[in-house]
Amino acid sequence: MAKTTLTALQLEQFQSELDALRAEVAADLGERDATHIRKVVRDARLYAVTGRSLLMFGFDPISFVVGVFALAKAKILENMEIGHNVLHGQYDWMNDPSLNSQRYEWDIVCTSTHWRRTHNFEHHSHTNILGLDDDYGYGLLRMTGAQKWTWRTLFQPIWYSILAIYFQWGVAIQDLKLGRWFKGRMPKGELGQRAAPFIKKARSQMFKDYVLFPLLAFWNIPRVLLGNAAANLIRSLWTNAIIFCGHFTSDAQVYSKAEAAEESRGAWYLRQIHGSSNLEGSRRFHLLTGHLSHQIEHHLFPDIPAPRYADMAPRVREICRKYGVHYNSAGFWQQYAGVLWRIGKYALPIGRRPARA
Repeated sequence: MAKTTLTALQLEQFQSELDALRAEVAADLGERDATHIRKVVRDARLYAVTGRSLLMFGFDPISFVVGVFALAKAKILENMEIGHNVLHGQYDWMNDPSLNSQRYEWDIVCTSTHWRRTHNFEHHSHTNILGLDDDYGYGLLRMTGAQKWTWRTLFQPIWYSILAIYFQWGVAIQDLKLGRWFKGRMPKGELGQRAAPFIKKARSQMFKDYVLFPLLAFWNIPRVLLGNAAANLIRSLWTNAIIFCGHFTSDAQVYSKAEAAEESRGAWYLRQIHGSSNLEGSRRFHLLTGHLSHQIEHHLFPDIPAPRYADMAPRVREICRKYGVHYNSAGFWQQYAGVLWRIGKYALPIGRRPARA
């Protein structure tokens, strides 16, 4: 799908309509939104207590499976609908310290400070701009012919599988900029400074899931260890799939630095739409994705509470239709198939010759 080209006047009008939509929704924020996020926090805690209790005190296979999925759901809700959205400042207007974007620390090995820098600023500012958006391929994957190909790229379906399994770790080390360190482009001591918060957070997370809770159920240590590992795996596979569907589907577009240079606000809006993909599904599905199933709306309005995206989506789609802009939306399996197709396609030397050693 080719990028839509708009005139300067069209871009200005396009921007005005999207700005007006954002202002309208922002002015309507209130008790509905506060009630939603507080309920999700309560639900996540309830699922966590239920899951951990079943793992710690149960002995049969059924309680184990139910416990694993309850704990996995708690972790998914905490990461996707609560953590990700709170860290975007979507609920700062509530003046609730427990939901403040600068204070919140989520249940994942990545520190909130690192996430706000790599995700909120770098990714959302430079969405799908090659060389600026480190989320594009996460430094492991070639997702477009404009990226360099080497013989190692042939194995990227394997690299992707490993990343999906250990996704929270891949996200956590992103801010370490290991590529710069390996190439000798990082000043001495900087890696240690960058790594210190990550190591502290990772140690805390590992202690909680693989030392504290297993020891609290000393009579059931293997069961609790395996259950916690399984819940973390489910969380990683799910969040990876949802996030990859957001920007790596077959229709998602990429930009060069030159294309995005000195862009207007309207052009920035256009790039967010071109580079993002939506997922269609039920209300429960959207909740489990943290409403990243409305990735287009999220990238247009990252600080608007995510549950509002479902209401905004039809109007964004209509604005896109009015200006001839492709609105990339489809079911999960169709979009994820596009992701896997893209990973497989660009594992091959398509679009550019192999780089010289």
